[in-house]
Amino acid sequence: MKREGLGGGIAWDVPFYRRVLAVKDEGGTPSPPSGGLRSLTAARPAIGPIRAIPPRGPIEDPIMNTTSDLSFRSHANAFDRALSLEAVRSRAPAVFATGAHERLSDRYTFVPSEQVLTGLMTAGFLPVDARQASARRGSPVHARHVVRLRPRFDTVQLRDSIAEIVFLNSHDGTSAYQLRMGLFRVVCTNGLIVSRAAFPAYCVSHRGNIVDEVVAGALKVADRFESLAAQVERMEQRRLLKDEQLDFAERALALRFPEPAQSGMAPSQLLTCRRTEDLGDDLWRVYNRCQENLLRGGLTRRAASGRLTRTRAISSIRRDVELNGRLWDLATQRLAA
Repeated sequence: MKREGLGGGIAWDVPFYRRVLAVKDEGGTPSPPSGGLRSLTAARPAIGPIRAIPPRGPIEDPIMNTTSDLSFRSHANAFDRALSLEAVRSRAPAVFATGAHERLSDRYTFVPSEQVLTGLMTAGFLPVDARQASARRGSPVHARHVVRLRPRFDTVQLRDSIAEIVFLNSHDGTSAYQLRMGLFRVVCTNGLIVSRAAFPAYCVSHRGNIVDEVVAGALKVADRFESLAAQVERMEQRRLLKDEQLDFAERALALRFPEPAQSGMAPSQLLTCRRTEDLGDDLWRVYNRCQENLLRGGLTRRAASGRLTRTRAISSIRRDVELNGRLWDLATQRLAA
């Protein structure tokens, strides 16, 4: 059965939407199977009152609490309830811009992110966190912003992660509406973003009434969650020899510092383990250690002046998305090797 478009536009009908919303919450939350892919026969609430069990022992590194634009460690626990629109406003006021930047031409059609977000929520997606870029030169009201959302019901269960949709936009002409596939890793509360090469992303330009088109794109992204979960499971099963781990770390470091002399650090530092859950030689854990250390920073390095310093966390939304995507490509290339 087809649904009319939210803005009176195109009609959309995606199997995922019908399948997810047909499931009634029976009040129970099945435990994920230990070690891998998940039951696909019963959906469960993606966000509920369950509480995560804290790691045992004083193993937490204070570096974990540093923030970058897309990781959302400080606000979104894996099992937090969805955010209200007011909570989104407090974290990313640019979502609620009332007009486009004044420098844009008449060809630019202003549709506020709030309207798109409301459409996504109507379609069964719940916002779990939001952030926006620091506007050093531009207008904070029109700055690039990002909202992470989850389906109301999970259709896949991963060992340590939750599939998400990453919604990006700006109202200053620097970004189209974008929908990317993401993962929220529970053990480190880290937000991953899948590359566009591995799974398609949807970009919608600021032309006309685009709410229906964005919602349809989100449904298509969510319909690929099962394929994403299967790829993650293959990464968990792929063991890396020590030299393969070092090669992966070297390639990962080059993504941020193309010239070895720029980094002032050894690639092996990206393999540093910040918690016991990250111990292991499988590709999934190696990739996650490199991703966290590369983007969150806090690693000792020697600057060009010879002074010892620490790497900074990535704070740019654009750079964060770029590095996340290229790291995912590295992991899939290693998986195929």
